[in-house]
Amino acid sequence: MVSRSYEMSFEEFQNQARLYVIGALEPEETEAFELARNQLGKPAEDFISECYSMHEAFALSLRPAKSSDALKDRLMSMVRERRKS
Repeated sequence: MVSRSYEMSFEEFQNQARLYVIGALEPEETEAFELARNQLGKPAEDFISECYSMHEAFALSLRPAKSSDALKDRLMSMVRERRKS
């Protein structure tokens, strides 16, 4: 369990956010990250949105060795859903 008295700096939050959007945080790290996310408010939410946008742009820039219409449809659906939120 994460100590509720620990406060993450915004710089540390930014570093963790990059890992969060790709699902690379451990469960304990995710708990601490989400606590900091709530504490930091709108600036944190804005930064997470920016990270998701960069992640999606990077994913769309990759070219698979073999193009799959099903994969493309799935990825575009994910992007559309992310833009709605």
